[in-house]
Amino acid sequence: MIEMRRAQLSFGDGLITEEVDDLREAWMKHADEVLKDEQIVTAVYEALAKRHPKSRSRGRLSNPAEVVLRLLILKHIRNWSYAVLEREVRANLVYRDFTRVGAAKMPDAKTMGRWGVAVGPEVIKQIHERMVKIAQENKVTEGRRMRVDTTVVETNIHYPTDSSLLGDGVRVLIRTMKTITKIVGEAGARLCDRSRSVKLRVLDIARAARGKGKPQQEKLKRAYGQLLNSTSRVVGQARRFSEEIAAGVKQSTNVLQQLALDSLRDKLDSMVPLVRQVMKQTRARIFRGETRFEGKLFSLFEPSTEVIRKGKAAKPNEFGKMVKLQEVENQIVIDYQVYDQRPSDADLLIAAVETHQAMLGRTPHLLAADAGFYSSKNEAAAKAMGVKRVSIPNRSTKSPERKREQKKRWFRDGQKWRTGCEGRISVVKRRHGLNRCHYKGEAGMKRWVGLGVIADNLINIGRAMEKQSVP
Repeated sequence: MIEMRRAQLSFGDGLITEEVDDLREAWMKHADEVLKDEQIVTAVYEALAKRHPKSRSRGRLSNPAEVVLRLLILKHIRNWSYAVLEREVRANLVYRDFTRVGAAKMPDAKTMGRWGVAVGPEVIKQIHERMVKIAQENKVTEGRRMRVDTTVVETNIHYPTDSSLLGDGVRVLIRTMKTITKIVGEAGARLCDRSRSVKLRVLDIARAARGKGKPQQEKLKRAYGQLLNSTSRVVGQARRFSEEIAAGVKQSTNVLQQLALDSLRDKLDSMVPLVRQVMKQTRARIFRGETRFEGKLFSLFEPSTEVIRKGKAAKPNEFGKMVKLQEVENQIVIDYQVYDQRPSDADLLIAAVETHQAMLGRTPHLLAADAGFYSSKNEAAAKAMGVKRVSIPNRSTKSPERKREQKKRWFRDGQKWRTGCEGRISVVKRRHGLNRCHYKGEAGMKRWVGLGVIADNLINIGRAMEKQSVP
């Protein structure tokens, strides 16, 4: 059974609060007031209540929604893992007070991980939007200025090569079939373990890829041919195992083991098409010279990963998802978006202005963005919507009038303020972990980005309110 807040505090809770009163960071006092908001806590409560039809009224008393919310946000404020979060909150009275754990037993890391999945991306979006409203109500932001930029949040994968992806696929398929064999014994088709030969072929490819001469390229193609042949045989075995489980050839009299077999079959059925796709793109690149392949996979475990080129000299290729961050005064991010497929920056500008109007109820006086967002159509549309000053440079212009416009003081000041987007992106990546997502799947990416943005906003709102409170 879950509850919104703890109904009654213990003597230990009051003692902790009194002891740490002067030890909190300056922003924590105001952040604490923001997280008390009824709508925010209710959103988390409703998400947790959906885990089971009787969660509101049956079962043992679990941690309140308020505690769940604060623990998840603290995790991303400090960029900790769940294991580190458990250890740090257990050992620190300030964190116990901030998260409302108090003198109670600290939840374990696995439990908090399940909470994170239950509080999905839609709920996190609701929390973020409510937090922006609270910032506006407390005059932290008015929405007179707006800046927008995009960045890449990488998925948690190794650098993708065709040989390593084929090796990953073979490893997962063979491991799954070994588990099936342990359950069913010798029934049906026997497993032929090709792990060693595949591993040797992957090493051969890595050595051959270092050379640029024709003999090395021939050796590379030969090794890839052998690797593809072994992978094809493993995929064929996986199909037979799946068919025999479905037909009842491989089965168990134990109900729990049969459920495990069905789960393993689903795993084979989901992995085989992915491995086949990697085989197709490998043949196209190695034997036909086609470097562009429709539906190209960069990871078997994060199949939605895209390769994104942002023109960085140090990192020309980034593997992950495109993310938009939209800011107003006091470094408050009023909107974030994780895109399923990378859009053009220029296509995002007008939608960003519309989001600003919907969130804050007004049109920004100044709109600042980098040259990637520029088009004459965008500039005209923004001005038609009521934006007085649009500070977006046109790098390719040859018009003397346009060049004079871009040298005006207001335009240059707008571009100076715009560079804060780069700083904000740097901070959320360094301080809140948005450089690489450690949650799985597309929903995990949206949860990771959303919680990182909420954590950053909470600190900035707290700091702004602290400045307002100083006479």
